[in-house]
Amino acid sequence: MNLGFVQSTFGLRVRSGRTSSEAGRRVRFVTRAVAAPVAPSAPASTIAPAPELYEIASDLGEKNSKKPIWKIFISSILGGAYIGYGSLLALTVGGACPGLLATNPGLQQMIFGAFGLPFGLMLVLVTGAELFTGNTMTVSAAFHEKKASMGGIAKSWIVSFVGNLVGSLLLAYLAAASGVLATAAGPLAVAKAKTSLPFIQLLVRGILCNWLVTAAVYMASGARDLGGKMIAIWFPISAFVAMKFEHSVANMFMIPFGIMLGAGVSWQSFFLGNLLPVTLGNIVGGALIMATMNAVIFGSALKKKAVS
Repeated sequence: MNLGFVQSTFGLRVRSGRTSSEAGRRVRFVTRAVAAPVAPSAPASTIAPAPELYEIASDLGEKNSKKPIWKIFISSILGGAYIGYGSLLALTVGGACPGLLATNPGLQQMIFGAFGLPFGLMLVLVTGAELFTGNTMTVSAAFHEKKASMGGIAKSWIVSFVGNLVGSLLLAYLAAASGVLATAAGPLAVAKAKTSLPFIQLLVRGILCNWLVTAAVYMASGARDLGGKMIAIWFPISAFVAMKFEHSVANMFMIPFGIMLGAGVSWQSFFLGNLLPVTLGNIVGGALIMATMNAVIFGSALKKKAVS
């Protein structure tokens, strides 16, 4: 073997005084080391494991409960506007198809759910905006872990709810003024339908809705890349829309938008006939079901009991 070639290739230096056999042994050793196969490392998971998801959610709730009111409010205006954009997209691609609704209602609902609200929630989570429905879960999880107080819960929920309402109404006004869907029947029909259901049905639909929405937030917050977040968001959100469950922040846009376009629905019907029962249901789905049940499974109280 040409020693000069080996020296230049592997960076070896043979000190004077060493025998050629010693140098050869060293060359063979280094050659074997270089040629030895490297075991491939296991691919990193794209989402945190279930116990860590709960910890991430409670940490998010802690940070939210300690934010200044003005930060929560401004972030919530953005959150309401982003969900409004998603709702407008849903009405554009799915709600503006009365013929499809009459001939194939299942397909119409799939189209209605597949694009709009997943897009809106993705904007909220990726940009760091605030959403009342998500806060019902995260801040409640923080409360269970003694990271947030009842005062922190009240501040987060009330301020984010009001901010979401302001952002939704602002976008509804701008969308109505822009003339998009001005002659479409879909927004009017949606506003009328959402204010015509009995209180108990809206309450239950609100529970079922936010159980799925907070599950999407729960999973997406633990996703390690944008693709993972999008998948975690898309399936639960498109499902709740297709199943006609009720989301308070989406309704903050859809019903006022229909009112502004002439749906013949009163503001009293919006606030008392839809928003009130849906909001109560969303609280139950996010705080009592998603946060509390996961606290029982993964929370610190269970860990302390296991240690003792």
